[in-house]
Amino acid sequence: MPAKNYASTRYSELTEINEGNVKNLQVAFTFSTGVNKGQEAAPLVIAGTMYIVAPFPNVVYALDLTKPGAPMKWKFEPNPEPAAQGVACCDVVNRGATFADGRIFFNTLDGHTIALDANTGQPIWNSHIGNINIGETITMAPLVVKGKVLVGNSGGEMGVRGWVKALDAGDGHVVWTAYGTGPDKDVLIGPDFKPHYDMDKGKDLGVTTWPPEAWKIGGGNMWGWISYDPDLNLIFHGTGNPGPWNPDLRPGDNKWTSGIFARDPDTGAAKWFYQWSPHDLHDYDGINEQVLLDMNWQGKPRKVLIRPERNGYLYILDRTTGEVLSAKPYGPVNSSKGVDLNSGRLIENPDKKTGTGKVVRDICPTASGLKDWQPSAFSPKTGLLYIPHNNLCMDEEGVEVNYIAGTPYVGMNVRMIPGPGGNRGAFTAWDIAAEKPAWTLKENFPVWSGAVVTAGDVVFYGTMEGWFKAVSAKTGELLWQFKTSSGIIGQPITYRGPDGHQYVAILSGVGGWAGAIVSGDLDPRDATAALGFVNAMKDLKDATTAGGTLYVFRLP
Repeated sequence: MPAKNYASTRYSELTEINEGNVKNLQVAFTFSTGVNKGQEAAPLVIAGTMYIVAPFPNVVYALDLTKPGAPMKWKFEPNPEPAAQGVACCDVVNRGATFADGRIFFNTLDGHTIALDANTGQPIWNSHIGNINIGETITMAPLVVKGKVLVGNSGGEMGVRGWVKALDAGDGHVVWTAYGTGPDKDVLIGPDFKPHYDMDKGKDLGVTTWPPEAWKIGGGNMWGWISYDPDLNLIFHGTGNPGPWNPDLRPGDNKWTSGIFARDPDTGAAKWFYQWSPHDLHDYDGINEQVLLDMNWQGKPRKVLIRPERNGYLYILDRTTGEVLSAKPYGPVNSSKGVDLNSGRLIENPDKKTGTGKVVRDICPTASGLKDWQPSAFSPKTGLLYIPHNNLCMDEEGVEVNYIAGTPYVGMNVRMIPGPGGNRGAFTAWDIAAEKPAWTLKENFPVWSGAVVTAGDVVFYGTMEGWFKAVSAKTGELLWQFKTSSGIIGQPITYRGPDGHQYVAILSGVGGWAGAIVSGDLDPRDATAALGFVNAMKDLKDATTAGGTLYVFRLP
């Protein structure tokens, strides 16, 4: 699975490549996906085969690692609806496949989940679960838990109502659907639901915390990451922003958006919920990865959930109850003033509150968050969480907007700018026990790639200029870098090849929301293009070009 394991640590126990020899890495082979759009997927390696999923049209490739140059074993072309490209909010990305029981499971932009025979590439089933006519797409990597394929939808910028579905891994039929808004029966809230904080308690809050009927087009989509604790038998998944962005148009807490659920994977029944950003003011989707750790917290053993959230706080939750144990900013934050650990509530900064016809300047972090979807990695050796993230602020102005199915439903003019210091990105090693950074590296552009860390004490990540970097897990010292053909927004992995040696792989190809100016060939003079991101990325076209290439490295 893209996260390496159910705890989402993205930690590899391989040690052949280490701090001392990583400088000798060289290219083992490359492969073109044939699509010059944002390459966000993690490659998967199962036995002697590597699987990669391209952005739209979502072709799946199987490469034979047992042969020189890793020739193509098979490819599968799902032929998704071309119209899906027009309703994808932020590039036509795909975040990868997952493997279970001899099958490869992946999602297509136009709303299909497909199971393939991992050996032959032949389709076993194809379930159509999304509707592009209302602006619904699927970009996430599925997760397989106890014979169920878990999938969520995208479309919060189109007024799409969010959901997570569990599909039977055997035949693809929908076992349960849990919505992100609406009455308790739709959200799968029943007698076992026990949230920790009073703000999340009450009947049908997914209706009553919205204006009449607004929950039906209210967002709360689940396009990010899911983790699973087999001991507690709980899955953990976030929910996206409420729609529209303009908060004046949806008074109330807007449950159950911008929060996190713990659910029973067998039935989908919600066990607890916590809302990161009640009545979200700034598009702070709550879909980031959650790293599950068992650790001593203030002298007591705790099952914790670590979450570098879009609103700028590094949360530590007790994952059995949803109680917030710690919430510290991991970069510049002025949109709020902290988290009240008694009520669990985010403390708003009234100076940065947006609304209709009101221009508010220099809100940090931006709508893309201090960190967006790009996943962090945790090393049990160092006790550090390695966080690729952004350093951006924004000007916002709320505007009136009406809902029309399949069209943007945002209601906000946004213009993003570099954050304090001028560097637009950072890579931070966060000391979880000490609740503070161990070290931080500054990057010119947002660090929109994922991270992987190894027992050899090496961390890998990519930059939007196209540098693939290896740094010391202990100090952050740059140990090696390689310039790829395009900006990197993918998820690096490391694996042991059929020859017994350790390899490192990354997809290069700029795009996504941050790189839309290149992959979508947008005009840098349009400050509000890509929901305001272009204004902060005007020079990206001078730094890199579109691409779509897999790079795999090994020691000589």
